[in-house]
Amino acid sequence: MIHFVFKNNNFVVCNKEALVLSVPAREKSDLRDCLGLRLELELKTQIFPVHRLDYEVSGLIMYALNAKSHKVSQDWFQSKTIRKKYEATTGLQDFSHWPQNVKTDRSLIECHQGAEFNWKTKMLKGKKRSFESENGEWAETHAVIRDVKEDKVCWDLFPVTGKSHQLRLELSRHGFPIVGDELYGSKIKFEKGIALKAVELDLSQVKDRFGLPEIISI
Repeated sequence: MIHFVFKNNNFVVCNKEALVLSVPAREKSDLRDCLGLRLELELKTQIFPVHRLDYEVSGLIMYALNAKSHKVSQDWFQSKTIRKKYEATTGLQDFSHWPQNVKTDRSLIECHQGAEFNWKTKMLKGKKRSFESENGEWAETHAVIRDVKEDKVCWDLFPVTGKSHQLRLELSRHGFPIVGDELYGSKIKFEKGIALKAVELDLSQVKDRFGLPEIISI
């Protein structure tokens, strides 16, 4: 089932389920469900991915429906004109998933509603996951604690850059692996995928949006 959020002649925006690929896997033997392929069958036209969400992540994802809108929208993301917002749920701060011989910032964070953080980290993409590395590229994230409920912390996350697994690694390295994200150290189960969802695309700074609204949210 495809969950459409917005569609015109230039773009389609969907609410992707977790455990669904955004685009086909490189290996032909990988037969996991793919939203991009589903869309091409449903719409009977070629689609162009504007950005991607990890297989485990749910939420808003945009595809272009023609080459012109695809080229323009790529410029939006590269110039950071579009602001993306994610919601994540983690446990309380815990560094037990980080081996003692692995260097990371183990500063204690006092969790309270409204606390804000600006994180900059050099990240390097490995085969399956990303790592903090001096040989990596800078990743920047703005994070806000939306709520604290007993043993859970709810976050609003605004990635300034778009590095692979950026939000997942950033929370993990600060002692807050996302619920369900075993790859980055979570010991808490989640019903499907991980507790990370793309909830808003802010296009208010885009001059010609090709008919897209200023804010797309779920």
